[in-house]
Amino acid sequence: MQSILTTKVLNPDFGLLLMRLSSGFGMLFFHGWGKLTSFPEKAETFADPLGVGSPVSLGLTVFAEVLCALMFALGFLTRLAAFPLAFTMFMAVFFVHAGDSWSDRELSLVYFTIYLGVMISGPGKFSMDKWFFKW
Repeated sequence: MQSILTTKVLNPDFGLLLMRLSSGFGMLFFHGWGKLTSFPEKAETFADPLGVGSPVSLGLTVFAEVLCALMFALGFLTRLAAFPLAFTMFMAVFFVHAGDSWSDRELSLVYFTIYLGVMISGPGKFSMDKWFFKW
């Protein structure tokens, strides 16, 4: 017989919820919001690792770090929302900050790992996906 601690509190779905909320809202408020509100100032000087132009690269990054981060936090179309986030963090770690020390790239790598992990595992039962789509 399992104890209440292992069945209710130490539940993987709570862990996924915590990871989604902290990394989704963390990305939105600490990274994406600043890029969104200072878009005109950053548009011409933003890194362009894909070669599509700085304003487009910034727009794609804002899309990931604001809209996809909100969707990820709420657990709405979670795996779909996690892909642009993981891609953005991959580009940050291995291209944009490639010349920086690993300690400077650590946060991007942690975000990348969380987004990739949730893409693999799914959002958990405490998500809008489970509520809307009964997956």
